[in-house]
Amino acid sequence: MGIANGLSRPLQVRCTKWQYTLLGLVRSYSALNRPPAAYKGHVPLTNVERSSLAVGSAVMSLLNPRRGDLIATLGETTATPYFIYRLRDAMLSSSSGRRILRDRPRITSKTMSMSYLRTLPAESVGRTYAAWLDREGVTPDTRDAVKYIDDEECAYVMQRYRECHDFYHALTGLPVMLEGEIALKAFEFANTVLPMSGLSLAAVSRLKAAERSRFWHVYLPWALDNGTRSREVINVYWEEELATDVDQLRQELGIERPPDVRETRRKTRKT
Repeated sequence: MGIANGLSRPLQVRCTKWQYTLLGLVRSYSALNRPPAAYKGHVPLTNVERSSLAVGSAVMSLLNPRRGDLIATLGETTATPYFIYRLRDAMLSSSSGRRILRDRPRITSKTMSMSYLRTLPAESVGRTYAAWLDREGVTPDTRDAVKYIDDEECAYVMQRYRECHDFYHALTGLPVMLEGEIALKAFEFANTVLPMSGLSLAAVSRLKAAERSRFWHVYLPWALDNGTRSREVINVYWEEELATDVDQLRQELGIERPPDVRETRRKTRKT
């Protein structure tokens, strides 16, 4: 541990953590001497297993973009060793992000009362979120539990990102149909730099010609512009913003709503 010698105690701790992290990245093990689980549901993977799952889930999710379990696996197996740590560090650099990591809130139908959210003002974040869920016919309980990320804190970061996905939908107004999902994934990639979001853009090949044209000329420019200049959305403590005016939050985050996908499709059919 010579790297940390001569440094102040906080820097020694930080350097020591990074040394252990680097050692963990290069240390290998086989399926016969797999380490114990770091948290409930955790499945430690060898490098070969992680790579195989990443490739397999990428191919199969392209063939069937509605397989959420495959997309979840792709997200977890491609997030390490760097990207999920970068997202965790982004949370640590924000006061709200640090509170989220401390409190570990979860977004489920048990923690989000839909009946309460529907009583909030029409332009509130909570009411907008509930209205989006009702319109799209989805619930907060559709997110798989993280299991392939070794670091327990980073596993929570991935879980939080996953459970906040529908709030991103509500904030942008993008629907769950493939065209809307790809546009949101482009935004998420620009904002979070998680590889899975970028790899998901391969699904553009499954869009119809008119939809592909809209993506390249309308939704991708919107996603890159808004994703890169807005605040890190992972740091939004949504549970504390439910009564906030949704337009006010968009302004604070630096996010502009894209053209309504469904309305654009209706106009296109009429012409």
